[in-house]
Amino acid sequence: MHKQFVVIGLGRFGTSVARTLSSLGHDVLAIDMKENAVQAIMNEVTHAVQADAREEENLRALGVRNFDVAVVAIGDDLQANILITLMLKEMGIEYVVAKAQTNLHGRVLEKVGADKIIYPEKDMGVRVAHNLVTANIMDFIELSPDYSIVEILTPYKFIGKSLGELNLRAKYGISVMAIKNGKKVEVAPGADARIQERDILVVVSSNKAIEKLPE
Repeated sequence: MHKQFVVIGLGRFGTSVARTLSSLGHDVLAIDMKENAVQAIMNEVTHAVQADAREEENLRALGVRNFDVAVVAIGDDLQANILITLMLKEMGIEYVVAKAQTNLHGRVLEKVGADKIIYPEKDMGVRVAHNLVTANIMDFIELSPDYSIVEILTPYKFIGKSLGELNLRAKYGISVMAIKNGKKVEVAPGADARIQERDILVVVSSNKAIEKLPE
């Protein structure tokens, strides 16, 4: 599903999120106050703009409120990070993701309405971008720029079918490494392994293939 993302703050984390979302084929507006940060990403995203996102009129002028998801990736200015998160929610952006430095900062962001809090030391930008795009992805480990190990909640269409019937490698280019259900884990499941509701599939896949999976 094609979405529009705005990423505010182009440090290491913000740049990583913006690049990954763009490489997955989504519209990305990247905003930073520093000209060199904007120049560095200009050719890799839909639009890159030098602007002070703390000014509400700047955000309005850029049409930010029409975007599906906003990522507030400002790290060094906690006040700006909180203020911008609050303004984006007040503008009516449905899903706002904000980067927190500490647990306390994260609690403040929750209070002002952030839908998801990210602690970049724990969450890589690449992983976050993939989670934003695909609803049923639960965890994501990048093996290379093209391949990843991904945990997905079983798509509805897969329930009750065996791996042999689903033929996921042929249809989607993914290989199932394990099936998890609660504490039970079946490693290297055979073709006759049947998928149950609430199963979590651990798969190796190209990043493009993951997007083609049904929800």
